[in-house]
Amino acid sequence: MTHYNTIAYLLFLGLMSLVIVKIGRICYDNGNIFVATLIPDHKALCLQINKALLTGYYLVNIGYCAITITNWQTITTLSMLIEVIAIKAATILFLLAALHYTNLFVLKNYVQKLIQ
Repeated sequence: MTHYNTIAYLLFLGLMSLVIVKIGRICYDNGNIFVATLIPDHKALCLQINKALLTGYYLVNIGYCAITITNWQTITTLSMLIEVIAIKAATILFLLAALHYTNLFVLKNYVQKLIQ
């Protein structure tokens, strides 16, 4: 019986690395503008907040990708390989969206009030 787990791991990690880095870059670039709007006249603080968010984002997502690989079942067919990668990638993309909107909520509702 052929096991496709190694191929699945490499495809998954490659795909998710590209997605995580690309989304992180987009959020970081656009986040500077958003945070600067929330906290005007504190450009250095805005930059540091955005860098901290990016670092946390990378740590959480890369860590989650690594942890999910330990829980994979044995993949025996190509269709199962595609299914597992799709489900795992969709889970991470959902987490990315949830973290993004949580960060926006916290910044909008709490950080802005602390600065004022």
